[in-house]
Amino acid sequence: MRKIFSMLLILVGALACLTACNDYETYGDKKEKEREAIRNFIEGAEINVITEAEFHANGDVTDTAKNEFVYLNNNGVYMQIVRKGCGTPIQDGENTTLLVRFVELCLMDSMSLFNDDQPYDPDYMNVSRNGNTYTASFTKGQWCATYGTGTNATTSVPAGLLAVFPYINVGRPRTEDDQIAKVLLIVPHTQGHTVATSYVYPYYYELTFQRQIDL
Repeated sequence: MRKIFSMLLILVGALACLTACNDYETYGDKKEKEREAIRNFIEGAEINVITEAEFHANGDVTDTAKNEFVYLNNNGVYMQIVRKGCGTPIQDGENTTLLVRFVELCLMDSMSLFNDDQPYDPDYMNVSRNGNTYTASFTKGQWCATYGTGTNATTSVPAGLLAVFPYINVGRPRTEDDQIAKVLLIVPHTQGHTVATSYVYPYYYELTFQRQIDL
C-alpha cells in the first residue's frame, strides 16, 4: 500500500499545480476545479470507470486487474473493492466496532493522513445499521486526533466512506486464506468530512476493515 500511495502522492502533487485556486472563486468555480481534479486523477491513475449496472451484473465486484472503479450514481463516489473480506456483512439492527486502517490523500493540495504504518495502533470505528442506513463514528485513533478537535470538530464517518458497507464483509481472519476487506475510494466534497465540505476538496482513500471482536 505504501508504494502505491507514494506514487499517487507524486501524481496528485503534479495535478495540484494544475488546479491552483484564484484569489476569489465562486462555489461553482470550486466545484468545477473539483471535477477537474477528479478527472485528472482518474486519467493519471489509469482508472477504468464502470457503471453501477455493470457492477451489479458482475456480482458487485470490481476487476482489480483492469483497475475498475464503479461510479455510484446516488452520491458521486468512485469505489474499487480490492477484497470483499472474510466474515459477514453488518446485519440489520447490528452495532459493532471495527478496526480501520487507512490512507487519505487530498486531490487538490496533496495533503495526506494515514495510520496504515502502525500495525498495532488502528483507528476504532463504531458502526450501526438500520435497514439500508448506516451510521458510524470514529472513537479512537488518528481520525479523532485530526478531525475530532478544533473548529467544526466531528468524529462522524463521512457518508462517502459509509458507501462501502453494503458490499463488503467484516470479520477477523481464521485461516491463512482469510483476508480482511479492502476498498479504494474517490470521495467528492459533498460526501466528505468537514474539511472537504468547507474547501470543496475531493479525497482519495485506501481503507481496510475488520471486526474488533469476532462473532
